[in-house]
Parts: sequence; C-alpha cells; structure tokens
Amino acid sequence: MKSKELLYLQLANHVEHQIKSEVLIVGDKLPSLRTVALEKGVSITTVQQAYFELEARGLIESRPQSGFYVSYAHKYFKNIPQTSRPIIAKTEDDIEDIIFAVSKNISKAKIELSTGIPALELLPVAKMNKAIVNATRNIQGGGLNYDKDGNQNLKKQIAKRSYMWGGTLKENDIVTTSGSIDAISFCMLTLTEKGDTIAVESPVYFGILHLAKNLGLNVLELPTNPITGIDVEALRKALQTKKIKLCLLVSNFSNPMGCCMPNENKKEVVKLMEKYNVPLIEDDLFGDLYFGKHRPSCCKSFDESGIVLLCSSFSKTLAPGYRVGWMVPGKFKEKVARTKYYHSLYTTSITHEAVGSFLENDRYENHLRKLRQTLHRNSLQFLRCISQYFPDDTKVTNPQGGLHLWVELNKNANTIELYNTAMANKISIAPGRMFTLQNQYNNCLKLNYGLLWDDNVESALKQLGKLCSLTSITKRM
Repeated sequence: MKSKELLYLQLANHVEHQIKSEVLIVGDKLPSLRTVALEKGVSITTVQQAYFELEARGLIESRPQSGFYVSYAHKYFKNIPQTSRPIIAKTEDDIEDIIFAVSKNISKAKIELSTGIPALELLPVAKMNKAIVNATRNIQGGGLNYDKDGNQNLKKQIAKRSYMWGGTLKENDIVTTSGSIDAISFCMLTLTEKGDTIAVESPVYFGILHLAKNLGLNVLELPTNPITGIDVEALRKALQTKKIKLCLLVSNFSNPMGCCMPNENKKEVVKLMEKYNVPLIEDDLFGDLYFGKHRPSCCKSFDESGIVLLCSSFSKTLAPGYRVGWMVPGKFKEKVARTKYYHSLYTTSITHEAVGSFLENDRYENHLRKLRQTLHRNSLQFLRCISQYFPDDTKVTNPQGGLHLWVELNKNANTIELYNTAMANKISIAPGRMFTLQNQYNNCLKLNYGLLWDDNVESALKQLGKLCSLTSITKRM
C-alpha cells in the first residue's frame, strides 16, 4: 500500500500535469477537498496536503471562503534573454553616479523593486529580537568582549549545514565576517595586486565592480547565459589567452540575472581553475533560496585542491542588518585570515551569536521553507504582470530561485531614463547599466520580487509597464 506522502504527491503531480497541459487554465476553480477525497478514495487531509504542495509550487492559490484556483499559465512566460555578449574593451564610463543615485533614492520610493533583500515582513523579526536578547545572556561579557576566533556556535552550525550543498566543512575551515561583500573583499585584497585582471559574469552585481575598481583591478566581463550562468568555453579561452589572476562567480541564482550553474558546469569550472592555478571566489548568497526540491550544490563541493574560496552570508535570507557573513578560503585560509585581522580585527559577537543560535533546532529551515514558497509565488505573480502589462517584445528570465528577474526591453528603450520616470511615480528599479563597466545593457533592468505581494505591487508593475512602452516610443521618435 502506498504511503500518504506518496498519495498526496501523486495527486499533486497529476493536477500539475493538467495545469501545464492547459486542461486547467488560470482562474479555474479546483474541486473541493471533500469532492476529490470521495472521487479518489483518499482522506481529506491527503487532498489538502496535495493542494498545499501545488500552492507551494506556485501553481494554485487559495481564496478565503471560496476555495483553490489555478494561478499558473504558460503564456506568462515570455521569451528569455539570450546569452549576454559583453563588450571586451576598456571604458571611461563611470557607473558610480548611477549606483549612488539608485541607492540614495530607495527610501523615497513607495514600491522598492530595486533592492536585493527580502521585505522585512518576510523575515522572522520577533524571533531574531528574542535571539539577540538571549545572545547577551549566553556569551561571556554580554557581547562586550572581542570575539577573537569568530563565534564557535555559528561556525559549528554552518559546518553542519554544509552537507546540503555537498560540502564536508569543519569548524576550523570557516572564517566569519561582517557580511558576504566583506568576505569577498578580504579574498580579493589577499589574492590580487593593482593592475591585475579578474574574470566575472556579465552582467554582475555592481558591488563587485565597485570593489574591483577601487582596488585598481581590470575586469574582464564574460558571456553569461540567463539559465546556466557563465559561458564555460568563453572562460576557458580567457584563461588560455589572458593573464587572469582570479575568477569570481555567483554560482547559484546570481544577481542580477538569477542564473544557476548546472553541476556539470561547476565541475568543469573547478577543473579549469585547478589546471591554470587560478583561484575561484564563489559567492553563494542565494543558494538557500531555491524553488525546486533540492538545494543546488556549490563549486566548493567539487574542489579537491582548495582552489575555491566560498563566500556567503545570512543577509539575503534572515537578517540583512546583522551583517553576519562567512567564508571558506580553502588553501588560502591563513593568508585571508591575516588580511581580515589587518582590516577589521574582529566581528560583532552579539549578532553572530544570535544567528548561530537561530540555526539550531530547525528554526532556520522552517523559516526558509516559508520564505522560498513566498518568493516562488511572488516570482510567478511578477511574470504574470510582466506578461499582461509590459510591451509584447519584452524578454524576462524565469529563475528557479533567488530574488531577481532580469528584464530586457527592446533596443530603443533606455532604462536610466525609465528609472528617472519611475522614481517620479515613487517606483524604484535597478537599471541594467549598473551591472557592467561597459556601455551596455541600457535597455535592461533588474526587478526584486522579494516584496510582500499586494495590490500596490501589482499597480506599480502595471504603471511600470506603461512607462516602458512610453520610453521605447520616445526613443524611436
């Protein structure tokens, strides 16, 4: 006899097939729990579990005192942007003004579509406040002393969780930091000198570009597929023909594209790094925000030589303001740890203790489960709105995790102009030009779907779609 779990999954899979084959379409009401239970000869609880599973997959939605309705439609998925072909040239363009303006004006917007973190309403605020209070009681000196070796419980919990992405970390492998960008900074400071060249995805998170520029580094932007990430062959040729000092990749659900490298590509990239003896800094900020059944692995899980320096934090999943990050520098640990000591001495003991304690007893996993479900539903809502309200020739990614959609408008659009117009309507977006050092991606933008979904967000996307059409028309004229 099949288990209850298998029965509800069978039922959920059957309904999913009907939805994706358009036997059931958007707006259709599903049969009641009782009706399905009688027809299938199963309990109402089993049917309820199946419907909850479908809701978590973003295929249906519940309406109070009404029932469950289909919310997914294949037509919502527009064409996906092609693999990027970044300009390989030096530039005098400066993106700092754009970055500063977008960052400065976020607080002026009523709808913040440009941010890179979940909305406060999606985070366990009360529980984290309690964790902070408990942390002051649990650590020696109430958190007033220096935490010389990093919070041991935090490192222990990170090591325990590493099995989820294929890692086998030990506490001593981990160096704690004040956020992920802090970790990346220490790695880059240790492994590069002014004038060196680093290879990155394109488009890429503007913080990495800003950091590289301030360190006096040359940045080689490489072609990147919106689904599978960096073009491995392009990386191979760059390593063969150019003096690459290090490579930096956001392996899972990158910012801004949302791409996720398949395991085969991750393995191949690690092999290339080992062959050419080029360190790989892997930023895995978004790996825990997957929509599928399994967490994606990290490049670090295929690293046997210590060539990969894994960096991450809890800023995108739990507590952005706590600045709790970490890194696994591999064979470069002693050098990187020394750099950290020179530049920041120690990390904040109370917040690190609070996060470490929250990771115990499945509290973090329970929170992540709810957050992933919400983000997945939000991403589908955003895709629906883009399909309905944006110009017909709009292209958009369909990420399987993370927080971001990468939107490509027609070539006549200018998203810096769009940003200014949107801000006049209290809507903040991230123009594509922020994510490159070259004069490109001017018709692209990034949207963050990590908001609390409501009618105001839908209205903002509808308004933004109208502005996209006007921007394109104005440019033609």
